[in-house]
Amino acid sequence: MIYLEKLFNLKDKVIVITGAKGQLGSKLCNAFKNSETKVVGLDLDTSKGSSMKGVDYMDVNIKKKDEIRDAFITIIKKYKKIDVLINNAGVSTFEPFEDRPEESIDHVMDVNLKGTFFCIQNYVNLFDENKFENGAIINIASVYGIVSPDFRIYTDCERKNSEIYGATKAGIIQMTKYFAVHLAGRNIKVNAISPGGVYNPTNPQGEDFIKNYSFRCPMKRMANDDELLGAAIYLASEAASYTTGQNITIDGGFSSW
Repeated sequence: MIYLEKLFNLKDKVIVITGAKGQLGSKLCNAFKNSETKVVGLDLDTSKGSSMKGVDYMDVNIKKKDEIRDAFITIIKKYKKIDVLINNAGVSTFEPFEDRPEESIDHVMDVNLKGTFFCIQNYVNLFDENKFENGAIINIASVYGIVSPDFRIYTDCERKNSEIYGATKAGIIQMTKYFAVHLAGRNIKVNAISPGGVYNPTNPQGEDFIKNYSFRCPMKRMANDDELLGAAIYLASEAASYTTGQNITIDGGFSSW
């Protein structure tokens, strides 16, 4: 037990999580808070939704690099470090691709790709300025950065996954590999997690969608959001000391067909 505690001990690490008020962001905040870390949750408007005791929240628009830098500087002044950056914030768009306006494409690209890049860029620059010794970056990608959505499962669901969302998530996976290589010499590990379909208990997907997705998935069901947390805890811990440039796909085998 002592060996496991050493491997996965996160006590007093400072974890910064973007998209902290979303479904997965809230779960990540709770998981790391209960692991005795210092958790700072960033989101566009943290007054919305329920807040979690023991989590510091900050309003940050990750499309604006200066806001990110100011937030990171504030965090470092308070906690003296940032051990782990989790780039979880992400958006999509759901119009038919034939009608997709340029504004929707720009918004998805600005948040998912540019926002993630700005967070990494600011983190690395402040890491260097403060002469930190080690760090970790975890990017939340998607199974749809690996495979194309199966349009046949969206029979009763208007939230059809878009080509631009998948393209940005594929970009995040590639960006993960790029920064893993370029930051290894600074002792910063960079990895990604690609979830498959995650059931949303507060805003459930359509019954037919759930049935169709489950049929398409080897494990015959959608994921529960709790099932994504183990990978994040692993990648934030010393157990992952030699793990970088990896994309952990948690999809019940969906992408294995």
